[in-house]
Amino acid sequence: MAKILLLGSGELGKEFTIAAQRLAQTVIAVDSYEHAPAMQVSDACEVINMLDGEALDALVEKHKPDFIVPEIEAIRTERFYDYEKQGYTVIPSAKAANFTMNRKEIRDLAAKELGLKTADYRYATSAESLKMAVSEVGMPCVVKPLMSSSGKGQSTIKTEDDIEKAWNYSQEGSRGDVAEVIVESFINFDYEITLLTVTQRNGKTLFCPPIGHRQERGDYMESWQPATMEKHHLKTAREMADKVTEALGGAGIWGVEFFVGEEGVYFSELSPRPHDTGMVTLAKTQNFNEFELHLRAVLGLPISEITLERIGASAVILASGNSENPTFEGLEDISAAPKCDFRIFGKPTSRPYRRMGVVVTYDSLDGNVSEVTHRAKQLASKISVRL
Repeated sequence: MAKILLLGSGELGKEFTIAAQRLAQTVIAVDSYEHAPAMQVSDACEVINMLDGEALDALVEKHKPDFIVPEIEAIRTERFYDYEKQGYTVIPSAKAANFTMNRKEIRDLAAKELGLKTADYRYATSAESLKMAVSEVGMPCVVKPLMSSSGKGQSTIKTEDDIEKAWNYSQEGSRGDVAEVIVESFINFDYEITLLTVTQRNGKTLFCPPIGHRQERGDYMESWQPATMEKHHLKTAREMADKVTEALGGAGIWGVEFFVGEEGVYFSELSPRPHDTGMVTLAKTQNFNEFELHLRAVLGLPISEITLERIGASAVILASGNSENPTFEGLEDISAAPKCDFRIFGKPTSRPYRRMGVVVTYDSLDGNVSEVTHRAKQLASKISVRL
């Protein structure tokens, strides 16, 4: 059986590890802190700073994994090229991981090399250069660290007074040691989607039914599947996703994000791994959830099709403050509700707005997606994280 070195051990890594354990694979879960969620279900675990290239090299040499599977951004990803030269398999590929962990690389690839439609954008490396970038793209605009996840460090600039605050916040939320930010013009979109895309070593690229989602503070709050979408826009999104994943290469699942509005489909971002909005697939909306799909693609197991089995939604459970021993109230209410389930991630500490769990709801294919989403949100609101 394969040995998988999982770099990043959050809630997405935990579900991936559970999928791997069901197929008797060996997982070594790695993160910067002890008792991370995936470590609780893995075969072994390691605690290192993954931005320390030498520590990362030593870990790969120690375990000699069959697959190196990154789950977060804060990794010295340029080392992946050397690992591939040494014969290791990086998921989806060294190029994919290196490009997509940095918004500059993936945006320039999408917009400049592949010609995909994106928001107008600039880069900035200081508060002063941010001011210049804002003047060029116009207000309102969105500022994001080049390396971050779950909306950390992301803000919207509406007036000149917001610029310095946005710069400071971007540096607080940045992962890694990259101080640069991307500044994007604001798109008047009608909705946004995640198109989970599966690339295979010896099979065709497959697409999951589109997932709609709502964000606050740059982080998703609810997601639902399928998202209502015009057929021609879905076709365009699939063509864009196919182009960018083919350019990056490798096998695995990708969370490709798009804005959709009057002027068409805009490419937004891409993650080379299971996506947080894809947790809706834990409601068994598909024949395989996103973690099972990722694992099968990693192992080279053929996936013939992805089918929508029922509608579903997810809603996050957030912490309200800091705690060294968070506990939960209200789980009985969810357990008593029909057509729903939940996950508590097992994070050892909490902080304001930290995602601690998720509620999923579902119904038959002829059900109402809006009602299912509202129910997920209502049920999630019944759970409180005790500090």
